[in-house]
Amino acid sequence: MNVTLGLAIANVLCAAPPPAAIPVTPSERPSQYPAFPAQLSPPSASYRLSPNDVVHIRVFQEEDLETSARISKNGTIPFPLLGNIPIGSLTVQEASSRLEAALREYLVRPQVALRIIDFAKRKFTVLGQVSRPGTFDFPDDSPLSLLEGIGMAGGYTRIANPSKITVKRVTPAGEQIFELNGKKMAREKSAPRFDLLPGDTVVVEESL
Repeated sequence: MNVTLGLAIANVLCAAPPPAAIPVTPSERPSQYPAFPAQLSPPSASYRLSPNDVVHIRVFQEEDLETSARISKNGTIPFPLLGNIPIGSLTVQEASSRLEAALREYLVRPQVALRIIDFAKRKFTVLGQVSRPGTFDFPDDSPLSLLEGIGMAGGYTRIANPSKITVKRVTPAGEQIFELNGKKMAREKSAPRFDLLPGDTVVVEESL
């Protein structure tokens, strides 16, 4: 190969553009901000927050207030600026509204986004005249009626009195006792529904 041809080839190689950069997709780039913790499953609108549920809370344009907290036995969570604030037994929407109302003392038109990121083990107890007395898990985050709960305990025994059912419920304000007529609930469509909450104890009385 002569000198002239060699110089021509060298000039072509030097003039060639560098290899094109391989594009990096957004998913391959390190995230600048941590992802919002995933909500395990969308709760029903009537689901009420329970002790040991874990919630994640964001306040629009207030990154310092972002927090995750486990609801205590008395239904409260610690929250910046507000201290311990009660949200137990509230729906997600009600809890968000309560936080917004409390934050108005410090912020102009606060907007709160609250998600459940871990559900507590939700249990209730059925005692007395049922076929399988004991403690049971709620099937999911949906409401569970008194009659459905009794059904999970195997239904009434032969000597049960469905007209006399007592539900004991512990709340932050103290113990509540409800005297209910399961027979009426089962027979009359107009009878009000009674939903169980985590920690409730149902007692089916004996027929005298």
